[in-house]
Amino acid sequence: MALERYAWLSVAAALATITLKTLAWWLTGSVGLLSDALESLVNLAAAVLALAMLRLAAAPPDENYPYGFSKAEYFSAGIEGALIVIAAGGITWAAVPRLVTPQPLDMPLAGLSLTVVATAINLAVALVLLRAGRAHHSITLEADGRHLMTDVWTSAAVLVGVALVFFTGWLRLDALIALAVSVHILWTGFSLMRRSVRGLLDPAISTEDQSEVTRLFQEYSRRYGVSFHALRTRQAGARRFVSFHLLVPDAWTVAEAHRLSEEIEARMRSMVANAAIFTHIEPISDPASYDDQELDR
Repeated sequence: MALERYAWLSVAAALATITLKTLAWWLTGSVGLLSDALESLVNLAAAVLALAMLRLAAAPPDENYPYGFSKAEYFSAGIEGALIVIAAGGITWAAVPRLVTPQPLDMPLAGLSLTVVATAINLAVALVLLRAGRAHHSITLEADGRHLMTDVWTSAAVLVGVALVFFTGWLRLDALIALAVSVHILWTGFSLMRRSVRGLLDPAISTEDQSEVTRLFQEYSRRYGVSFHALRTRQAGARRFVSFHLLVPDAWTVAEAHRLSEEIEARMRSMVANAAIFTHIEPISDPASYDDQELDR
């Protein structure tokens, strides 16, 4: 599967950055660099989880799950957010004692050099994942990419902190930077969890996609004198679901109405990526056709 390749790329990047950042912390003793290494452990766990959820989401529908498993991606994003929150707690636990009892840093230049290399790896992989997530409408890849991009900014802050400690001699600055990092990634973790919960609640498709559907309805209403109502949309991971009622002239045959609905659905699928579309055909002049327009029919 194409998306799994990106997940494996994320796993490889996490392993590489863990090695580099742990070595940087071992050389310097910086709690800021330790916080950076701990977040890379979260990156690895998130990448492995993303790989598993992408495989599950790609599994075909079965009798028990006729709509497929696309919502599995939201579990990945939610658990990744929870792991980030845990990592933030670990960083705070390591930073507070160092804030009370500052300690000098060893070999800061070597540690900074290793962290720069690790940050460059994360930046490159994050950009790839974000681009792939948008292209394939995958919240899992997008969440992993945003997490790695957060790690890039975290590493940049740590690099600045260690450099300032080296040049100013203010040892507590290392712990203060680590605490600031923990607050930043805590916010990222809660944001991912909130987005995951929202996805599990079946939100409507994007405003842009809804506008495309509305324009399509307006076009066919002008061309054929038909009408539309009871539009319902939802999204589950990369999948989109659209249902609507097509009201046709009473004199039309079932075959005519069916041909038009097939044409409309084909056009809609070209506009809304990964869309499953359900159409209900009704006579336009029958009062009963207008009794089921409410959201909770």
